[in-house]
Amino acid sequence: MTGLVITIMLAAILWTVMFSPWTAPHVDFWLMMTSSAVVLAVLSAVFNPGWWRNIRFSWSNILLGAVIAAALWGIFWLGDAISSRILDFARPQVDAIYGIRGGVSPWLLSGLMLFLIGPAEEIFWRGYVQKTLSDRFGANAGFAAATLLYALIHAGSCNFMLVMAALVAGVVWGSLYRFFPDRFAAIILSHALWDAAVFIWFPIV
Repeated sequence: MTGLVITIMLAAILWTVMFSPWTAPHVDFWLMMTSSAVVLAVLSAVFNPGWWRNIRFSWSNILLGAVIAAALWGIFWLGDAISSRILDFARPQVDAIYGIRGGVSPWLLSGLMLFLIGPAEEIFWRGYVQKTLSDRFGANAGFAAATLLYALIHAGSCNFMLVMAALVAGVVWGSLYRFFPDRFAAIILSHALWDAAVFIWFPIV
């Protein structure tokens, strides 16, 4: 558990620096996001040897990953439509998230999300954090704790919509991992595809 505590604390620090309105302007967001996600994935592999055994790529997992990503995009589209009508601050906060793109090449961002950021986040949050907490405290408690932690590390952004987005996405991926750990490859793929789709290919604006 020591490794788990250390890595979660590290994730909290890194995500706060990346997203906090006081520190974010002073860092290269995409360089830090990519390196942070990869470092956490590597550490999770160190503290959780054999994590890769649950990753089995197949045509069914590829198809399932694409379906999950599309369904999650739909959930976010609906959530954006509703929140924009009832919350005055919702649209400006969502626009602030999209502002992170900052003129960076969409091809570069797509590649980073598909092959590094998305997979690395799943390897860490579900493959290590949720699995370790579930082994220690039970599957339901592990799912709940990992999902809450995944949302809370975004709190430093002071962006309610970002925290809620992380919570909703965490519930989806976490519940899938809770009940279908043998479909971890599909979950990883869905995270990577959803990142690129919602942020670059089909932004919800």
